[in-house]
Amino acid sequence: MAENNDTSTSTGTGTEARSGTSTGTGTETRSGGGAVSSPTSRRALLLAAGSAGAAAVLSAACAAPAGTRGAAGVPSATPTRPPSPTPSGASRAAAPACVLAVGAGAGPYYLDLDLVRSDITQGRGGVPLRLDLTVVRVPDGCRPLAAAGVEVWHADADGDYSTGKDTFLRGTQITDRTGRCVFHTIVPGWYAGLAPHIHFKVRPDTRTETTSQFFFPEDLLTQVYTRQPYARRTAPAHPNRRDSRYRAAGETMTLTLTPDGNGYHAAYTIGIT
Repeated sequence: MAENNDTSTSTGTGTEARSGTSTGTGTETRSGGGAVSSPTSRRALLLAAGSAGAAAVLSAACAAPAGTRGAAGVPSATPTRPPSPTPSGASRAAAPACVLAVGAGAGPYYLDLDLVRSDITQGRGGVPLRLDLTVVRVPDGCRPLAAAGVEVWHADADGDYSTGKDTFLRGTQITDRTGRCVFHTIVPGWYAGLAPHIHFKVRPDTRTETTSQFFFPEDLLTQVYTRQPYARRTAPAHPNRRDSRYRAAGETMTLTLTPDGNGYHAAYTIGIT
């Protein structure tokens, strides 16, 4: 996929350098196929949250599929235990238990697809990542928020996003009564001078949303990028340092990763108003 420049709104001053036709408004619609693990749409689940049967629906929507722990994505031909994060300040840093997420733009590749699924890999290879997210209301004493829609999307190991004709590495989950949901994905690749990141959008209801992105410890990225399929390209020596958005928000929005099978696990509490 060609890497042309355009801009993305965010709290930093960097630009999101990619081509695309969609915007953060979610006006682009799905035009191609792609496996969908659940026929239930995000909008239907959010609207169902006020009904008597919502609890059972939400529980089913947020449950991770059996047998997917540590198995998202396609590992290298000779699986090896992932390198433990180097004990540096960047790797050890964890966001406080309840702080507001730093807002950021959706970028040029947001697609409003209603793909309600936990495993979003769709055959894309890479180092597996299990992402456990909890949504809380910060002004409400960090109260867990049930029935919130959480969308994630990011680039594959080659730095490419899925477009209208494909749907890999995109998906939505609905938080359970504890405010929690789980995604099975891969560590994203790098592209266009930006720090590797995972976009996310939280919709507590059908009228409001919070959009931001997660970053990764730089020392861990440099280790991951020595593995296949990332190693097909020459990784930047400092994948984070060159991005002003990482410098502005990385302290709060960087994930803490721990080894998990052949990949990694990260847990993060997203604080919204």
